[in-house]
Amino acid sequence: MLVVSAAVFDRSTGTGITLSNLFAGWPADRLAQLYAEDRAPGPDAVGTFAQFAPRNAPMEYHLFRQWERIRRPLRAVMLGAAGPAGSTGSTGPALNPAPGTVRAHLRTQLRAFVDLSPVRVPEDVRRWLREQRPDVVYATLGSIRMMRLAVVAAQECRVPLVPHFMDDWPTTLYTGGQVLGLPRLAVRAGFREVLRHSSYGMGISEAMAREFERRYRLPFAAFGNCVDAADFADPEQRAPDRPEGTPVELVYVGGLHLDRWRSLRRVGEAVDRLAAQGTPARLTVHAPAVDVARYAGAFAGLPAVHLGRSLASGEVPGALREADVLVHVESFAAENRRYTRYSLSTKIPQYLAAGRPVLGFGPAELASMAHLAAADAGTVVGIDDPRMLAGALVPLCTDAGMRARLGRQGLAYAVRHHRTDRVAARFAQVLREAAHLPVGGPPTPRAGRHETLTRADAG
Repeated sequence: MLVVSAAVFDRSTGTGITLSNLFAGWPADRLAQLYAEDRAPGPDAVGTFAQFAPRNAPMEYHLFRQWERIRRPLRAVMLGAAGPAGSTGSTGPALNPAPGTVRAHLRTQLRAFVDLSPVRVPEDVRRWLREQRPDVVYATLGSIRMMRLAVVAAQECRVPLVPHFMDDWPTTLYTGGQVLGLPRLAVRAGFREVLRHSSYGMGISEAMAREFERRYRLPFAAFGNCVDAADFADPEQRAPDRPEGTPVELVYVGGLHLDRWRSLRRVGEAVDRLAAQGTPARLTVHAPAVDVARYAGAFAGLPAVHLGRSLASGEVPGALREADVLVHVESFAAENRRYTRYSLSTKIPQYLAAGRPVLGFGPAELASMAHLAAADAGTVVGIDDPRMLAGALVPLCTDAGMRARLGRQGLAYAVRHHRTDRVAARFAQVLREAAHLPVGGPPTPRAGRHETLTRADAG
């Protein structure tokens, strides 16, 4: 098995965690990875590894790296009197450049320009690819450059490609007209090549797999993150005993990007009101350090919201089991809804395996919210309505019996659908099938003008 991805096998990113879990137990002499991330494989990673290093990248890539190095100091200077780097003063949160600002526009244009640049794969890398002698190339994509690299790998090894999609980037990447629209054209062309070399596809959720199978006329299977059996809660374990008057502990673990901080602030406001009305409750947020620094101001003035420390991956299961209620949020903004519609967060299987009820707050049509609803593991508030959110919080914070029942139901669902030993075995079987299927899939008639790339676009 040859894995081509930006993320390396480790436990510091969502994709790295998912890859590590899906390939758990894979024989070390049957697994190789070509990765682009600027970090080493995790200590528990097995297999043969090669980095597609910056030296293999064009000058535009180096320009982008230099931009990333100076961006933070430059941002501090541009903020000026608004406050030090990482804040915008006392009246609002420190955020990414707002859409439409000059800084956001330049950053987006530069990213697109770098991604559009040619991928030059040296002969030593090509030789390394051939030496692995894989039966199939599995790839996580998400950019023009990664599509090109994955296709080169499949061509050099003369084996089928199996792309695994974590988000609906084929229909959303560079649709804002960046660099005169050239990157969007390159996405479409690159995706045609991906489909032309693919025998099977994978989506991170069942909803994505079915939708992509319909779009691209390729067999698809659903595989998201899975959880080691040792990290599952004991079905007989009770929620933590708390003294009378101790706040019910709601916990969020994850990133605040993609506008998730806005939805999480809504939850924090609802918890704060509940606490002020006499129901002891607290929301603790465990986010990456960079997100805490960037968005901490968004939670100012909410005494019932506590910004906890960033957690290492090994600390997450224990932190989840110490909670009374777990919180998952997604953005209600239209552009984010489109991007995340079929996605399933890495932490949702972890949430369910913790045996704690889950409050989901995000658009009802998202696969993540549908997954929580299917697990019957908590309450999903599918519209941005403070009254509905408050109404969902009250029973979760006051009815310990209901919390216990929902937690048990979520745990049982996770055992059936998210245990690593079961998921990894099915994952390996699909890859074995993919190795023996023809590439390209059946042709399909063109379905009119729209941004969705169909199998016809590959023709």
